[in-house]
Amino acid sequence: MESLQKGHSIVIEENHTVILGWSNQIFTILSELVEANSNQKNACIVIMSPIDKVEMDEAIRNRIPNTKTTRIVTRNGSAIDLNDLGLLSLHTARSIIINENDDANVIKTLLAVINSPTSRTTPYNIVAVLREPKNVEVAKIAARGQAEIILEDAIISRIIAQTCRQSGLSAVYTELLDFGGDEIYLRAFPQLSGKTYGDVLALFETSAVIGLKTSSGVLLNPPMDTVLLETDEIIAVTTDDDTLLLNGTPESIDESVLCSMPAPQQSPENILILGWNENAQRIIEELDYYVANDSRITVVCEMKEASVALRRTERVLRHASVHLIEEDITKRATLDSLLRQDYPHIILLSDRSQEDIQKADANTLITLLHLRNIAETTGKRFSIVSEMLDIRNRRLAQVAKVNDFIVSDTIISLLIAQVSENNILNAVFEDIFDADGSEIYLKPAKAYVCLQEEVSFYAVVEAARRRGETAFGYKIAAESESETVPGGIHVNPPKSSRIRFTEEDCIIVAAED
Repeated sequence: MESLQKGHSIVIEENHTVILGWSNQIFTILSELVEANSNQKNACIVIMSPIDKVEMDEAIRNRIPNTKTTRIVTRNGSAIDLNDLGLLSLHTARSIIINENDDANVIKTLLAVINSPTSRTTPYNIVAVLREPKNVEVAKIAARGQAEIILEDAIISRIIAQTCRQSGLSAVYTELLDFGGDEIYLRAFPQLSGKTYGDVLALFETSAVIGLKTSSGVLLNPPMDTVLLETDEIIAVTTDDDTLLLNGTPESIDESVLCSMPAPQQSPENILILGWNENAQRIIEELDYYVANDSRITVVCEMKEASVALRRTERVLRHASVHLIEEDITKRATLDSLLRQDYPHIILLSDRSQEDIQKADANTLITLLHLRNIAETTGKRFSIVSEMLDIRNRRLAQVAKVNDFIVSDTIISLLIAQVSENNILNAVFEDIFDADGSEIYLKPAKAYVCLQEEVSFYAVVEAARRRGETAFGYKIAAESESETVPGGIHVNPPKSSRIRFTEEDCIIVAAED
């Protein structure tokens, strides 16, 4: 009994998920896994960390009172102790998540898992998160090809760079990453062999095809004339794996409702970055991939290290120039002075150097409230992408009416949960977030179909196909403030559904630019 109470007894489970370590991400990971397991009768998640078992159990009960069909079992121990790992039945686990805060601990844990005395002949399904790109190679060596590596800071930087220029894009990413609505699934359809990628887009009524997995890897929005082989897998956005069905009934498209408007020429952009942290340099370099020549990025902060970092960054920028202003971003006078100029896109970064993340989030909220008040009193329009370190502060950010915001730990936690359920999704999301190839864009609806005309989503898909793009949703501007439709975003609508688009509405597409 004492062994059970202290969390030192052996776990006898099969097909369970093991989480090694404890961090702020644990609750989001658990919530998503509970949702993913809701169609299983007796799912189990086992957590091991040095924290006292009673403390872990109480924290989980407080933050996740309803675990549905999932049992959460906690064990006290060290993830780098082979004897402690022997308590977790790793050899029968479905997946293993390494949830450590430090790259060195992640690598040591990988070594411990691979060399555990209960190791198995079949490969493990391990998900590990690293901060520094330089540590990826050694982590892969330690894992012997049995781990999916997620680079946390690189992904967050890419997402912030992409979403700051496209209001609503973070809602699209959240929809794809969480288990609450539509997610990404893969399945082979041998009967589609010989058809082109463009042909199959309209063959799925309740799923949205966005790419292919072939022998050469994952392809988001491949060329429309790509011919499918029997072994190729469709990558689609759908409600569940059992809704990915060939149930489309392509209709005859009225040519008069389709538009062939050329893409507008990119013009230089002004982007304002408020605050500084270790990701700021990466974010600026990512922005440089997307902006037009002669764009300007202005950084405002009081961090001394920013000046040195920006001098290094300037040397690698091809399209944008970067400028530093040393001011306190929580002061209203500072913001009033800055916003006399036109900044359509604002990025608000959290100060991760503070030990108290609540204080860092409080400063973020102060700045957000000032920005929103400036927008209301002056009539200026700008989008804001904001970091929030604690997910519990997300609702407070919504009070500030932030157009787009990124809860850093939450995004990574969602990705961890997805990859632990299906490890090939790591490659899919890497392709989505990467600046090379195709990415996700929100483009004006008027470039695809006639405004104020009732059209089916089949027509939208066809209009995008003719542009070499894959349409899989839309944004209704009038619903941007809606609580039931976050950001006005509709991902994977039924293709037979009919919509009237207005001047401000957008189509969500996978496209090269």
